[in-house]
Amino acid sequence: MYSHVVVGADDILKAQEFYDAIFAHISLDEQGYDQLSRPFYRQGKQRFIITKPINGENATYANGGTIGFELPSAEAVYAWHASGLEHGGKSAESAPHIRPDGKCIAYLRDPTGNKLCAVFQTKT
Repeated sequence: MYSHVVVGADDILKAQEFYDAIFAHISLDEQGYDQLSRPFYRQGKQRFIITKPINGENATYANGGTIGFELPSAEAVYAWHASGLEHGGKSAESAPHIRPDGKCIAYLRDPTGNKLCAVFQTKT
């Protein structure tokens, strides 16, 4: 649905370590560096980019904002969450769980504080 998402980070290497870990649970087509030497992850036409803020200010997270990722299984959602915690993330909202509507869902905050969500629909 989106063309790209960009998150700011003051410590690019720390953020990249975190995103490398959680994106290991998502089937990516490519990861590397763009023309501005920013780390990126690509799936189809969608890109996720990490950058220092272009305006030179400190990176901050969006209050109320969430970036959601669709994962291939409930097991991947739990593994995604565990990898994030092991690589500098913090649990957000609640522990990973399956909602009554069948969605397996987990929330994390990245090292900068951006809120992320992993989801897998267990019921069709």
